[in-house]
Amino acid sequence: MFSLNEILEALTGQQLAEKNRFFSEAVVDSRQAISGSMFVAIAGENTDGHQFIGEAFRRGALAALVQEDTSDKFTTVDLRTEKLPESFPPFPFCLRVDNTVAALQKTAAFHRDRLNLKVIGITGTVGKSTTKELIAEVLSQKYHTLKNTGNLNNEIGLPLTLLRAGKGHQVAVLEMGFYVPGEIKLLCDISKPEIGVITNVGTVHAERAGSIEVIAAGKSELVQALPKDGYAILNYDDPWVRPMAEKTSAHVFYYGLDPKADLWADQIESHGLEGIRFCFHYQNESFFVRIPLIGRHSVHTALRAAAVGKIMGISWEDIFMGLNRGQSQLRMAVMHSEDGAMIIDDTYNASPESVMAALNLLQEMDGYKIAILGEMRELGQYEENGHILVGARAAEVCDELIAVGEKTKKMVSSALKGGMDPQRVKWFATVQETIEYTRQRGFKKGEVVLIKGSRGMQMERIVEAMERII
Repeated sequence: MFSLNEILEALTGQQLAEKNRFFSEAVVDSRQAISGSMFVAIAGENTDGHQFIGEAFRRGALAALVQEDTSDKFTTVDLRTEKLPESFPPFPFCLRVDNTVAALQKTAAFHRDRLNLKVIGITGTVGKSTTKELIAEVLSQKYHTLKNTGNLNNEIGLPLTLLRAGKGHQVAVLEMGFYVPGEIKLLCDISKPEIGVITNVGTVHAERAGSIEVIAAGKSELVQALPKDGYAILNYDDPWVRPMAEKTSAHVFYYGLDPKADLWADQIESHGLEGIRFCFHYQNESFFVRIPLIGRHSVHTALRAAAVGKIMGISWEDIFMGLNRGQSQLRMAVMHSEDGAMIIDDTYNASPESVMAALNLLQEMDGYKIAILGEMRELGQYEENGHILVGARAAEVCDELIAVGEKTKKMVSSALKGGMDPQRVKWFATVQETIEYTRQRGFKKGEVVLIKGSRGMQMERIVEAMERII
């Protein structure tokens, strides 16, 4: 919850003398407007939010932040003037600014400064969302915790999340996305994190960022923003993350599978869909735990959440309780066909790192293993090598490989070079061709099918078609 006076003071340095007014939350989608909310009209590449101000008001929004002249249709207060009016009109009305995104960010930063809130920032190439969810579960054992929902992790989504924070919140767990240098610094300027968690560094978005060196530098903006009494929680096992200790003035806390880390794990056992079992080691203490996360790579996720828990003064008992409550695997869904085949739907997105993790999970499953893999996009200079590495790993794991998209030809060649039977390797140019093949092939009990690819490939269409036809 935030107030009209907060908006005014953040943007103009002035306040109303009259009674303050409050908003429940801010939204940028008019369809999400509810009673008591504020609508932020953003002029995007495909849609201009100014066209939907009326709809937002009809749904209950009390005000709209605008950067275009709306005075012919709606009561509008221009915040660009030197002096505010002595009194404001009744709701609903528009507040005009130069730039609505910048105004949203300034308001969120001002609101955050007025709260007694400890912020945990999370970034990395793979595992940000799962880490955010698990950290929030652990912290909620002791603190009233806020987290960003869905993919609200950018220059618009993070401010929207902060404006949901109220005086009752003690902790905010904020995922921070990265596309270009300077983006995470901006998010840190808004949210002022005291604890920063880095998951790993990989080649996602290299097409836009340029290189893995640029990506690593961009991720390190989080630890550079931390205060001296803050904590940088770093992946000791990642050669790009470990050296970030040199870029922060905060305390460094390492996690990983190496005994040199502050918190580390060994004796890892994967039990497929039943979760994982391993041993935590911290100082002179050791604990065996079993948690309902899928795949060996999830041990790092658990370590991150436990590390934040320890720094925040949470007992081991409550940490383990939180880890066991984190049962959602988020974007990965497991279902069975009518004929008994198991389908692992991991179609949200794909990078070499995340596909490797998915293939490692597939290897741990019992049955005839099939991978339907689409293109991995936005890899820039790492595109060819990324597909080659995945193809080589598929040859080690899969009984059958179905590749989709022009860029996966390198994956297919690599899988064949790795010894896969040519009769069990298929390539299709489009998702539609793949759907037609799955209709002909059919899938049965004893087969495990992993489906994964970049978001732009729309691999979820294959999952939907398989659900209908088998």
